Amino acid sequence: MDEPREPQVRQLDARSLRGLAHPLRMQLLDALRFDGPATASRLAEKLGESSGATSYHLRQLAAHGFIEDDPERGKGKERWWKAAHKGLRFDDSLLTDTDPTVRGAADMYLHEVATTQTRDLSTWLGNRASWPDEWNSVWDMSSATLRLTPELTRELIEKMHALIDFYRDRATDSDDAAQVRLHTRAFPLRTDQERPQ
Repeated sequence: MDEPREPQVRQLDARSLRGLAHPLRMQLLDALRFDGPATASRLAEKLGESSGATSYHLRQLAAHGFIEDDPERGKGKERWWKAAHKGLRFDDSLLTDTDPTVRGAADMYLHEVATTQTRDLSTWLGNRASWPDEWNSVWDMSSATLRLTPELTRELIEKMHALIDFYRDRATDSDDAAQVRLHTRAFPLRTDQERPQ
């Protein structure tokens, strides 16, 4: 009988969020998720940190189940780590948790995600000339402002996520494939007419 597969996307809860909500831990997890398995010393070099700091934070990530040993690579002295999941899902209830440390961790986590997404886009814009023409013709940086109810907004978000999940399941290792980063955002705005006087 086959073992049950780990879910590709992990739901964050109060305990796991406290174990992740640190800028270096989030960078380490992203590096393992997007660049593949690595050792503490390789990650330290990549991120400009000491190997002692990366080792400590990697152990914390492992204790909370975000990363695990990579048995295929861990044959020498150095310990190799890999991400345990392909993605994370944030639960909005963490922002209203009764524990102020959970609310603070949730707020810090979201701000770090926003900063990382902005950095990702800026890096693409700065490096896009080094990519082949076929990649330069398929990128997207668009925005739309729609007048929606909370219910319609929830429906739109769910449909966007379902579409991303459809393509997640079609991921390929073909030679012309690359990692494609998608950022989605949906939030309400006040117009000048709606601002309190």
